Amino acid sequence: MKHRWVRWLPAVAVPAAIAAGAIVAPLAAGAADLPEKTPAEVLKLVAGSDTRAFSGTVEQTSDLGLPSIPKTSGSSADSSAASTLELLMGDHTAKVYVDGPEKVRVQLLDQLAERDAIRNGSDIWLYDSTGEKATHVTLPAHDSTSARRDATATTPSALAQRFLAAVDPSTSVTLGSNTNVAGRDAYDLVLTPKTSATLVGSVSIAVDGATGIPLRVQVVARGASDPAFQAGFTSFSDQAPAASVFSFTPPKGATVTEQSPKSGEHRDVGADRKPVVTGEGWATIVSLPAGSAPAALTADPLVARLTQPVDGGRALSTSLVSVLVTADGRVLAGSVPISALQSAAR
Repeated sequence: MKHRWVRWLPAVAVPAAIAAGAIVAPLAAGAADLPEKTPAEVLKLVAGSDTRAFSGTVEQTSDLGLPSIPKTSGSSADSSAASTLELLMGDHTAKVYVDGPEKVRVQLLDQLAERDAIRNGSDIWLYDSTGEKATHVTLPAHDSTSARRDATATTPSALAQRFLAAVDPSTSVTLGSNTNVAGRDAYDLVLTPKTSATLVGSVSIAVDGATGIPLRVQVVARGASDPAFQAGFTSFSDQAPAASVFSFTPPKGATVTEQSPKSGEHRDVGADRKPVVTGEGWATIVSLPAGSAPAALTADPLVARLTQPVDGGRALSTSLVSVLVTADGRVLAGSVPISALQSAAR
C-alpha cells in the first residue's frame, strides 16, 4: 500500500487533441459568471490549466455492491489486505495541499487515525498513525520517474485525467447543466461510452470554470442513476498553502523506515510480468500471466469473502469493475462483465 501512495502522484497531462467525431453536444448553457463553451473548449480548459497551487478537502464515496470490509484483528497480512481494499473502496475524507509540481500533502482522515503522503522536493514521507509507522524515500536529483509525479495530479484531478486521456471516437463527449462544487461554478463534462460491452454508464467531470481543475468525478454504472463512485472537493482554494504544510517530522517514538525509490518496484502483484491488453476503449481487458496471483492471495479469507467461484477460477464482481483470478494464477480485469473476462481467459 505504501507504493500505491507514491503512485497517487502521477502527472496531469490531459491531451489537447480530442477526436472531433466524439464531440456531439451543443453549447453549455451559461451559468452565473460562466461563459458558454463547447465540450471541446472545456477539454481545452482542462488541458491548458496553469493553476499550480491549491488546497481543499476531498470526499470519496463508493457504492460498488460489495459486502462491507471487516475490521481484521488477525495476521498482519490479513490486516494489510483489508486496509488496502478499504483504501480503494471505502468512503474517505482527505485534506489536499499543492504548491507546484514538487510540493504536495495528502492527509487521509480515518475515524480514529490519519494517513499522510507528503512530497517536499526530493523527500517523500508516508505516515500511518496506526502503529506510528513512517517511511522516508529520497528521490534522485535527476530521476525521470519523479519528474512525472506532478503534485497537481491529486484526486479527483488524477482520476479525471485517466478518463480524459482515454477519450476517443468510442466516447460521446457532452455537457450537462453547469453546476456548483465547493462553492465554485463549474462545467459538467459528461463522457458516455458508445458501446454496451462496458459496465460504465457515464462519467461526469465537474471542471472549475476559473482554473480548469477537475473538482469532482462521478462514475455511474450502466443502468443506474446514482454514482457508484465519486470523489470531489467539498472545499477548494486556489491560493498557495503555507510552506510549513509540507514539512514533516516523524512523531517521537514512531518507527521510521528508510527506503530507496527502486526498492519497492517489484513488490506489487505481477509487477515484474508484462500485462497483455485486449479489447478496445471502455471494453479493454488487462491480463497478467500465470503465477501473477500467488496462492497466499487466493487462499486469503478476505478474498474468499469478496469473490465468488466461477467457471475457471474466482471472480470479484462490482458495479464498475470485474476481476477474474484463474486456477493457474492468471489475473484479468476490466470494466466489463465477468463473462467477458472468462472469454478472454479461454
